[in-house]
Amino acid sequence: MNRIIPHLATVLLMAYPIAAAPLHATANEAKPNVIVIMTDDQGYGEFSCHGNPIVQTTNIDKLASQSIRLTDFHVAPMCTPTRGQLMTGLDAFRNAAINVSSGRTLLRHDAKTIADVFGNAGYRTGIFGKWHLGDNYPFRPEDRGFDEAVWFPSSHINSVPDYWDNDYFDDVYIHNGKRERYNGYCTDVFFDEAQKWIGQDADQPFFAYIATNAAHWPWFVPDQYRQPIRDAIGQHPEVVDHLSETKIESLVSFLAMGANIDDNVGGLDRFLTEKGLLENTIIVFLTDNGSTMGPDYFNAGMRGKKTQLWEGGHRVPCFIRWPAGPIANPKDVDELCQVQDLLPTLADLAGIANVPDELDGISLAPLIRGQRESLDDRMLVINYSRMPTFKVGFTKGNPAVPQKNGAGVLWKQWRLLENRQLYNIDNDPHQDHNVAAQHPKVVAKMRSHLDQWWDGVKDDVNTPQRVVIGSDQENPMLLTACEWLDVFVDQQIQVRHAVLKDGVWHLNVAQAGTYELELRRWPRESKFRLQAAVPETPVTDGVYVAGKSLPIHSARLRIADTETKLMPDDDGQSFTTSVQLNEGPLELQATLLDAQGDPICGAYYVYVNRRTP
Repeated sequence: MNRIIPHLATVLLMAYPIAAAPLHATANEAKPNVIVIMTDDQGYGEFSCHGNPIVQTTNIDKLASQSIRLTDFHVAPMCTPTRGQLMTGLDAFRNAAINVSSGRTLLRHDAKTIADVFGNAGYRTGIFGKWHLGDNYPFRPEDRGFDEAVWFPSSHINSVPDYWDNDYFDDVYIHNGKRERYNGYCTDVFFDEAQKWIGQDADQPFFAYIATNAAHWPWFVPDQYRQPIRDAIGQHPEVVDHLSETKIESLVSFLAMGANIDDNVGGLDRFLTEKGLLENTIIVFLTDNGSTMGPDYFNAGMRGKKTQLWEGGHRVPCFIRWPAGPIANPKDVDELCQVQDLLPTLADLAGIANVPDELDGISLAPLIRGQRESLDDRMLVINYSRMPTFKVGFTKGNPAVPQKNGAGVLWKQWRLLENRQLYNIDNDPHQDHNVAAQHPKVVAKMRSHLDQWWDGVKDDVNTPQRVVIGSDQENPMLLTACEWLDVFVDQQIQVRHAVLKDGVWHLNVAQAGTYELELRRWPRESKFRLQAAVPETPVTDGVYVAGKSLPIHSARLRIADTETKLMPDDDGQSFTTSVQLNEGPLELQATLLDAQGDPICGAYYVYVNRRTP
């Protein structure tokens, strides 16, 4: 029942006939190591094993040929919800990480993570790359069970809270709470740092999460990866002949980033082989949402892309390999499953019994071991908070606010979208024909499930998660516009363009005391003055746009019901004030004003420091 690529298994066997031989049937007595690789914005069709007409992802194809391949595997159509579901085994509306920005990326602070589960079972735990579940305490990866964390904040490199003008090459990342500069291209750095960390201790099992920012925009990549993609496009011009030259060049860079990922997957396999770790290491490969480029050139027969409820927005590859493990021979598994299933599945495969109660995901280990051919009947719900600017049909309000009717319900071959459209993807894989009117009983059954699901999440999903200020765990600290509730300011290009938005931070004060607040339009490391017009900035593989000047004269700080007007500091870069804060929740807003005292926009950056006696 492989609806997208009917002959995937045949393609893999032709490419790698040796992989069809049975793998080891008995596990090493040692606990298995686990590596989860998650790439960004690559869809189901971005791999040659899934029929891509342009790229040759040789190493990922080989991994697939040696794996249990979950062919009806689903994530969220946006990266934060997927990542939160992977970490917790919970639906996004239950774990609170439901949007890529807008104050709704924060993974519920009391939810146990997969790093907690493996760490409590005696594993070393490390993350390398993209986290996107909170930039401040208590939401950072080092707060959530990871012993080693090399990561960057928010959604992508060059996001608002990222180090200013990071450009994928020789960037500054966060290493266990402190900024450090790393040499090399981002994807290479994350795989290299993971391998260095893995090699530090041969006696303790490890759980490593390698989460690339590639192939997320901006599409920066070492230039040598582009020409083979151009050559391949030249052999298949019919794939792109409807695209503009600019769009083709973007596609070239996007696919070149994927080629670099493929090289790193091959390098990881060589490293594990050299270290004698390959046989007893479980590798999981998946992507975080549907493709950003797929509908433009190849989408494996599906409709839709990232951010959309169509199948192409959330059906992604998932390969699970354990060469020495007691699992079935490589094969396609067509059962309906989701990213929430990976936490209980990997814990089960590793023999870890102490997992959180009442997970939304289930263990797929019986399928992977070959003990079962199918799962019990199940329905899945996909729901997430959209960008505030999205035009949607399920609400006239701000689509960032969670809504029941923003969901997709999945059951067998049926897809109920936005509680109104029904598709049978066995008969209609491209989802062109709404058959809700012809199948009222199916709609009623799926709608009933959605109602019950919504009743279980509606009371908590709109409760904002609060960044903690003044904690000994992170003081001083930086707040950015990424956490303005239901307002989207996530990219440094928005800061350069001077997007005229303002928002509120929902905070929790850890300790009463004197707090110094420093309001800025630009981050400290830029050293720009408040009214600066930043020139166009050449970077390693592109150019960052010029920054617009703003007529900033003063600022207004609102804390709860108290307002304070501020004048610029002597250096002209910031507004600084000291305030007394009590312990507990508060709302904070910092607004930049013109000479008439009228609001311009919010201060994109606020530095917070609790003064200690």
